[in-house]
Amino acid sequence: MVFTDSEILETVRMLELETLDIRTTTLGINLLDCADPDLESTAEKIYAKIVHQAKNLVEVAESIAADYGVPIVNKRIAVTPISLVAAACGSKDLVPLARALDAAAKEVGVDFIGGFSAYVHKGFTSADDALFDSIPRALAETDHVCSSVSLGTTRAGVNMDATARFAEVVKESARLTADTGGLGCAKLVCFTNPVEDNPFVAGAHIGIGEAETVLSVGISGPGVVRSALERLGPGADLLAVSEVVKRTAFKITRVGELVGREAARRLGTSFGIVDVSLAPTPAIGDSVSDILELVGVERTGAPGTTAALALLTDAVKKGGAMGSSSVGGLSGAFIPVSEDEGMIDAVRVGALSLAKLEAMTTVCSVGLDMVAVPGDTPVSTLMGIIADEMAIGMVNNKTTAVRIIPVPGKGPGETVEWGGLLGTAIVQDPGKFHCDVLYNRRGRIPAPIQSYRN
Repeated sequence: MVFTDSEILETVRMLELETLDIRTTTLGINLLDCADPDLESTAEKIYAKIVHQAKNLVEVAESIAADYGVPIVNKRIAVTPISLVAAACGSKDLVPLARALDAAAKEVGVDFIGGFSAYVHKGFTSADDALFDSIPRALAETDHVCSSVSLGTTRAGVNMDATARFAEVVKESARLTADTGGLGCAKLVCFTNPVEDNPFVAGAHIGIGEAETVLSVGISGPGVVRSALERLGPGADLLAVSEVVKRTAFKITRVGELVGREAARRLGTSFGIVDVSLAPTPAIGDSVSDILELVGVERTGAPGTTAALALLTDAVKKGGAMGSSSVGGLSGAFIPVSEDEGMIDAVRVGALSLAKLEAMTTVCSVGLDMVAVPGDTPVSTLMGIIADEMAIGMVNNKTTAVRIIPVPGKGPGETVEWGGLLGTAIVQDPGKFHCDVLYNRRGRIPAPIQSYRN
């Protein structure tokens, strides 16, 4: 990969003035060969393999950051869904495997490890049952472990038994981590149409079609896009806006691929993908919300917000596809409410509601992300919110997700502080009407007609 002098100078500006960074370097590790009939032996094998494969990850990431001047914010690990690894042992309690993951993460110095996961979009194995039962304690008793589950796909429909059960898991996770504002739920996410090369937590895991180990990167860049649109000015039409975003995403992607390939080379592993997602932070100026307002809405959540987000997501994807043949993950624009300073403010002033957020998820990269609701929200209501989002993904053949936190002891309009990248959440009102009958029906929402194609 060759860069011109002008590209190098432009990249320096993006790094120094516009908060461009590599949000994560994530090493995927296949753990299928760690399966063992004995639970303790499985845990020992998991710990040993992760430590062996990831022992140099942090050192390599820091050396690349120093050599190239590109900040690398997080170093993470993604592993094979643990329900697959645990199937051989038949244990009903998989918390010891979560502890092994956590111990390995601490040993190698990464921020998070994803993969305490299961695919249940058509039904449960005995290992999936055990994993669901273990999630609340696993997240409460570990510091670095993240959990994800697949509840639906366009091909399979939505498993409403699993959706209801996941809502119960969310509620119990919030209860067990009440002293930290339900923080366990911030490490827990469900998906429709999950991707198997996602480097971002809480959904990071490595699919069974991936290599033994694989290095993927997730880039950021809301500040870079915001600055480009500020230079463009308010008089340009929307085609010009799209073109500026597309070209900016192209440049960001080239930086991400450079870092990813070099990290893979130094680690002696294969390069996976660049996730070209605009991933905001609570820092001022590093906000997807700010970009939407520059496109033309007064506040995020105002009429026109979904249209502006659709333009943004599409342009980012097109720019990424131009910049690399290895674009993957979730690529587009994230809207994690607590992690975006502009969106936090939009909720505070009443511009951004839960209903409008749901509408925005039809065109963003993922779905309802880092949404806080009252701690006394009924499980049936949580199930309904999750099911709505799973249905959006199923019908539209896109990845959707829900990371929702019922904050113990908090009501609508109150604030919870998690700090760091998780930021600040204002508790949103899910409404006073229920869906108890739907909750009690269970079963499966069938796959949509558009799934029958081959």
